[in-house]
Amino acid sequence: MLRQLEPFRHPDLLVGTGTCDDAGVFRLTDDCALVQTTDFFPPLVNDPFAFGRIAAANALSDVYAMGGTPLTALNLVGFPDKVLPLDILVEILRGGADAVREAGAVIVGGHSIRDSEVKYGLAVTGRVHPQRILTNAGARPGDRLVLTKALGTGILCSAAKSGKISEEALAPAIASMSALNRPGAEAAQAVGVHACTDITGYGLVGHAFEMADGSDVTITLEAARVPLLDRTLELAQAGVTTRAAKTARDYLGPRLEIAPALDEPLVDVLANAETSGGLLISVAADRCDALVAELKRRGALVAVVVGTVAAASDIRVRLA
Repeated sequence: MLRQLEPFRHPDLLVGTGTCDDAGVFRLTDDCALVQTTDFFPPLVNDPFAFGRIAAANALSDVYAMGGTPLTALNLVGFPDKVLPLDILVEILRGGADAVREAGAVIVGGHSIRDSEVKYGLAVTGRVHPQRILTNAGARPGDRLVLTKALGTGILCSAAKSGKISEEALAPAIASMSALNRPGAEAAQAVGVHACTDITGYGLVGHAFEMADGSDVTITLEAARVPLLDRTLELAQAGVTTRAAKTARDYLGPRLEIAPALDEPLVDVLANAETSGGLLISVAADRCDALVAELKRRGALVAVVVGTVAAASDIRVRLA
């Protein structure tokens, strides 16, 4: 679709729509650039406060994935005020504000419309030094890939919606989705890395493909090393999935190579959509241990080496 539109070009547009990056970057001065992004979606969980916090954390994550620091946010709201009490919306906004405050940013306004279903998210502006931007297009052969959150939020939320798991069993997913990716961004900047992206709607496989394609490399993901939230694999084996898993695999087609020994449910987990997932960071091999240590020191939920980067081939992503 975007190929049918004329792209914007400007000498200060450092990151635009030419790559599948997480946010746009516009240079203001030699020392400061704006990072801009937006994201919103319907509720994934029943608790309004938790939903608000998750949606905000998800939107803020795009700034962190670019190596930036969030500054301001605008609320984006769709709400059926003739059907649901406004107290619910208050709690959603309270949850979003909680995440924004933790990020050290401020909400400066927003926009709301009447809608047939609840929707919430943020438009976020951050800042980054023009020479320290992280994109998903900088991975280099020989790099190691480090992941900062476990997978499984999409599968666990789907299971909860269909009554296959309890609210208590969903709690680890809510905690993961609510956590900011600030530790990952700060650790990446402190150590110095080559590329970064966050794992959201395209799943680990889809976002790894975007990194591989943008960087013109081949990425190998070691399936057994990828951390999973409790019960994720069990539910996948029982047939719980999201539409995104098939979409990602169909889109990649022959550019995705899957080891014959891998079980289909595990492949589905790796391709499934995530919400407010972790960062996937491509780092030089000789800095990998330092990055893992820095992630742990700063409180990242996990810090696990899940793959490697090699020279480009016809295969963009290998699942080993």
